[in-house]
Amino acid sequence: MYENSFPNKRYKKTIEFLESSVPKPTSILDLGVENPFSKIMQERGYQVENTKGEDLDIDFSTVINSDAEVVTAFEIFEHLLAPFNVLREIKSDKLIASIPLRLWFSPAYRSKTDKWDQHYHEFEDWQFDWLLEKAGWEIKKRDKWTNPVKKIGIRPLLRSFTPRYYIVYAERKKQ
Repeated sequence: MYENSFPNKRYKKTIEFLESSVPKPTSILDLGVENPFSKIMQERGYQVENTKGEDLDIDFSTVINSDAEVVTAFEIFEHLLAPFNVLREIKSDKLIASIPLRLWFSPAYRSKTDKWDQHYHEFEDWQFDWLLEKAGWEIKKRDKWTNPVKKIGIRPLLRSFTPRYYIVYAERKKQ
C-alpha cells in the first residue's frame, strides 16, 4: 500500500500507531488541510474531517466546533508559533500527534519557496511531552523512529540511527 507513496516509512509507522490506539470507525479531526495521509485514514475506515487551512495559531473555530472523538496532528505543531493555544482548545479527550524531532546535526527545516512550509519549533521528545502536559494532556503511549535517506555522507549516516519522528497518544487529564 505504501510502496509508491511518499514518505512510505512515516505513513506506515503512523497508521500502525493510529490503528493500535484508536478503533474504527472513530471520527477524527485531522489538524491541517486534506492530504495524502488523511485519505489513507479514510481508506482504512476512519471518518476524517480536516481543518480548512486557517492559521491555527489564531483561529480555533474548526477545532472548537468539532465533535470528533479524536484529534490527530501529524507534523503540524512544529509549524505553529504557539501550539499550546490550539492544544488547550481541543474538545476531544483523545489526541494522536507526531512531530519531527530536533536533529542536533541539522538546522531546522525552512523552505526557500513557501513561507508556510517551515519549522518554528523542532522539539526534543521531552519538550513535546512537557508542552502536552502543560496543555492538559497525559501521554498514554509513545514511539520514535528513524528516517534514513539514500545518500552518502555524515548526515545521512547519522539519520540511519538517530530518531527523527516522535508520535504520542494522549488523553485529556481529568480535572
